Amino acid sequence: MEKLIYRVENHIGYLTLNRWDKYNAFDGQLIEEFETFWRERRYDESVRVIILDGGGAKGFCAGLDMETHGPALFEAPPVAAYNGQARMSRLLLAMRQAPQPIICCVHGAASGFGFSLAMASDIRIIAEKSRFNAAYINIGLGGADMASSYFLPRLIGSGRANEFLLTGNWMSAEDAMNLGFASRLVPKEDMMKTAVELATIMAGKTPLALRMTKEAININMDAGGLEAVLQMEDRNQIMVMYSLKLGAK
Repeated sequence: MEKLIYRVENHIGYLTLNRWDKYNAFDGQLIEEFETFWRERRYDESVRVIILDGGGAKGFCAGLDMETHGPALFEAPPVAAYNGQARMSRLLLAMRQAPQPIICCVHGAASGFGFSLAMASDIRIIAEKSRFNAAYINIGLGGADMASSYFLPRLIGSGRANEFLLTGNWMSAEDAMNLGFASRLVPKEDMMKTAVELATIMAGKTPLALRMTKEAININMDAGGLEAVLQMEDRNQIMVMYSLKLGAK
């Protein structure tokens, strides 16, 4: 990989976006590498938690690269354009399908697809001057794109989510904390330390229990009712209990 940096230590995967000179904007190669990365994590039992960050870029992620990939998408024939749109949006589904909890460290701006990367993660740790926006409506597109209309109302409630999606206005770090969007607000230099502390706690749990907890949270967000939630939780607990009884790791 050229546009992603990845290493593993103590069952924790460290994934860094590596287009720092372009604000980590996604071009065709980064999309392909990101797609491959999450496909390989789907059945990776050696990595229990993943920390995602923007590295040395001025901001976390500026979204789609509007100098290269954006124009190519807009100028493509309808079927090719749709395939390109669908391919990029399914990266967010791949993040949710990954069994590893994802901790996202955001500094500076997370705009458009960068905003969605943060929303698709399980935990968000943000720096003091971070900010977020669903930029799509600001460039003439619909404000509901890249799973933003799914994630944001579930994270902060539909009232404020509607405002951000319909205006494209920025959400400040303070707003993110007050609205419950982020888990921790820390100085930029403390983001990775905070993420590693949380990841280490999670990586020390029973591996199957950790994976099934993320799965249950995902599914139960859209469950039809309390009974369906309880059935999944009951099934998961018994499966984990018997895996421990049988000595599985």
